[in-house]
Amino acid sequence: MKNGTLMRQVINKINGIDFNASDDRHMFGDIYEKLLKDLQSAGNAGEFYTPRAVTQFIVEQVDPRLDKQETILDPACGTGGFLVCAIEHLRKQAKTEADERFIQDCFAGIEKKHLPHILCMTNLLLHGIDVPSNVRHDNTLARPLRDWSPRERVDVIVTNPPFGGMEEDGIESNFPAEFRTRETADLFLVLLMKLLKPGGRAGLVLPDGTLFGEGVKTRIKEALLNDCNLHTIVRLPNGVFNPYTGIRTNLLFFTKGQPTTEIWYYEHPYPPGAKSYNKGKPIRIEEFEPERAWWDRREENEQAWRVSIDQIKAGNYNLDLKNPHNPDTGPGDVDHLLPEYEKLLAQIAETRNALKVQLLEALTR
Repeated sequence: MKNGTLMRQVINKINGIDFNASDDRHMFGDIYEKLLKDLQSAGNAGEFYTPRAVTQFIVEQVDPRLDKQETILDPACGTGGFLVCAIEHLRKQAKTEADERFIQDCFAGIEKKHLPHILCMTNLLLHGIDVPSNVRHDNTLARPLRDWSPRERVDVIVTNPPFGGMEEDGIESNFPAEFRTRETADLFLVLLMKLLKPGGRAGLVLPDGTLFGEGVKTRIKEALLNDCNLHTIVRLPNGVFNPYTGIRTNLLFFTKGQPTTEIWYYEHPYPPGAKSYNKGKPIRIEEFEPERAWWDRREENEQAWRVSIDQIKAGNYNLDLKNPHNPDTGPGDVDHLLPEYEKLLAQIAETRNALKVQLLEALTR
């Protein structure tokens, strides 16, 4: 702040908050989340924020359990949205002081960039984590994959790894030769398979490019489907991450330990009357009600369909599959399109000739 008077007013307001009172602390936590949300339109700071509706839906469906004392990890935690959601999810299950003590220490996060790491620590403090030392400032991918020990594996991973970016030279050498790439999202997917315990569950955001990509991406997807049960892919529409990126994204849910036999797809539609999302009209958690109702009683409908592993293998592990209940009509019939195209060319030629006549008349006046 460049204005000293304004800064004094802010300090006075903060001095009026009793951080020992749960209501005041909760209110300030809400204010802080609003500030983090506003960062998504602040230039490159957008990568720090995943829409709250997306983090809440992923955490709810992965469902970390306090009674099983499950451990939680976000290896690219940004400002801590997934961790805060997971902590709040566990708190709803807490009954004793011992439960609360477990919640204080059952999670871990890693963040590469300095600013979001600080914002994450503050976010956790404001959500009742007394000493958020489990969040490290580090590059998760800079550690060789073989160095992660079985003791470091976790029950639950919820994350939105950076996508569309490239890691610096040498990072890919931390991974087995068949999975070497510099694309960040692909490396995180390999890491997640390693860090889950047998029976562990993951929910994450991935771009369309990972679903249809070939080469190294094909080998990563083959390993994923062999080692894990990729049971659900929720296909999000364009604009969920506006204004940071217009790339289409997907929510992947899988369990480690059993191979995939079939994948359920759910195409998330825009709310009625909307054609996209923006800062003023972001995606809302209420929009996921149909998915929640469908989740435990799965049947094919206009939004949901399933694909067998044999079909996936036949398509060379392409997971970018369109909704068969809402088929793309494609470019159309050639016999119908050709006359339309010729008519359009004739109209263009007629317009061009008319412009030439008008131009000549204007020049000869």
